[in-house]
Amino acid sequence: MRARRQPATVPAACLALFLAVWAACAIAPLSRADWWLENLLSFVGVPIAVATFHRFRFSDQAYVQATIFLILHAIGGHYTYSEVPLGDWLGHAFGLARNHYDRVVHFSFGLLMLRPMRELGFRNARGLGPVAKLYFSVAGIGLWSMFYEILEAAVAAIVAPEAGTAYLGTQGDIWDAQKDMSLALLGALVAALFQFRSDGSPTSE
Repeated sequence: MRARRQPATVPAACLALFLAVWAACAIAPLSRADWWLENLLSFVGVPIAVATFHRFRFSDQAYVQATIFLILHAIGGHYTYSEVPLGDWLGHAFGLARNHYDRVVHFSFGLLMLRPMRELGFRNARGLGPVAKLYFSVAGIGLWSMFYEILEAAVAAIVAPEAGTAYLGTQGDIWDAQKDMSLALLGALVAALFQFRSDGSPTSE
């Protein structure tokens, strides 16, 4: 007897919401060159997720979390990360010297993308225990964060040097990349703790 196919309501709603926000953010961005650079990974990742949906389906929770992260990223691409109004508001509210929206998104990458990372890499890894799967999922977040920082610098230097400052969003901080990676790891650790405590097993969907 064939297993009953799970309704695609949540993934479809997530895709529709992301596309609506993405389309709005594509209208008159602060820097069109930066917008193109920021959206390179979305141009690749979202179509792949849609094309492989029937072969590899994430949990509804993973789709929701990934959508929230992608929306945060789309907003950053519209304004450029160093000019997002929410970051300015946070700066004024807490007396911060820089726009910290990029920091929020890097932390959110670890916090929100740990579950999709775990499902993608360890759904059928029966030889690993719960703690090991969470450990390697956190390590995966750290690896992808490092890869993104390297890719970001390379793309800025090769593809559009004139948009490099806006794209990198360092705001004069020479340790910007290291801080971003640290926040992604911190977010992943927080997510791993909540995941472990909420269901007791990283393999539960």
